Amino acid sequence: MTLRIAIQMDPLERVNIDGDTTFALAETAQARGHEIFVYGPGDLAWSEGRVTARVRPARVQRVRETPGVFAEPRTLDLAKDADVILMRQDPPFDMGYITACHLLEEVSAQTLVLNDPAGVRSSPEKIFPLMFPDIMPPTLVTRDRSVIDAFREKHRDIIVKPLYGHGGAGVFRLTQEDSNLDSLLELFLGRSGEPVMVQAFLPAVADGDKRVILIDGEPVGAINRKPKAGQVRSNLVVGGTAEATELSAADKHICARIGPELKRRGLILTGIDVIGGRLTEVNVTSPTGLQALKRLSGIDATAKFWDVVETKLAARSLEHHA
Repeated sequence: MTLRIAIQMDPLERVNIDGDTTFALAETAQARGHEIFVYGPGDLAWSEGRVTARVRPARVQRVRETPGVFAEPRTLDLAKDADVILMRQDPPFDMGYITACHLLEEVSAQTLVLNDPAGVRSSPEKIFPLMFPDIMPPTLVTRDRSVIDAFREKHRDIIVKPLYGHGGAGVFRLTQEDSNLDSLLELFLGRSGEPVMVQAFLPAVADGDKRVILIDGEPVGAINRKPKAGQVRSNLVVGGTAEATELSAADKHICARIGPELKRRGLILTGIDVIGGRLTEVNVTSPTGLQALKRLSGIDATAKFWDVVETKLAARSLEHHA
């Protein structure tokens, strides 16, 4: 079965072929004989009940300067001309992102969209874990400075971060002695009407921040991301380093708690962040780490992903012909 796969992503020309998960997903799909088309959110259009995208047929290759080779652009009717759509552009999780989710929802009954756009827009990556407060670190979401002051007084050593940031951007650690909280809140709260997230600092971050990869709600493996000396952010894009690791009993418990809800929402490929046995984030937009997982552990999560996709498409086909 040859599939027509449209990938909504940031420009293919700029990907890191050694680390980018979207590139790896396209590479594995291509090796299975599937057709690849790439486009950006700005290439989407709705007109007269049809959702279309101006796409570029592409072949991916492990060549640093030219990771993609393109044919002439053309317009695809996403409900009729694509079998699978991967929504893989990076955040910001803003109204443009939400609008792209709404547009793709219009075709999700005809075309398999992953992750499910309704599931993505209703599962912001720092908000989704609030459903499971018992497996999170102590957490506060608010704009109320007096509530933040009381939380800091109780926990003394805290992390402050924007609700809709990504890649570790805007994450600050403030000890009880740090005098920058007021200035930081003025910066955060003055720029938008959003609340901030405040969490108790987890000293275990010095030992690493685990990225656990789940496919269709089931864990397939993990990497441990260690921050630079003296830093609290372990994201690979800000200088963290990855190492092999195993799932602990606490990790497995977290996956068992959240896995059924991920599956129910159609969040097929997700990456969760766990520090010291506590869930800090659930990445549903464009989770990364699959290339590092394969390199460090030999686990090919991209193959497992496409196995699940092909199974779901076969089931859809049977339903349509029943």
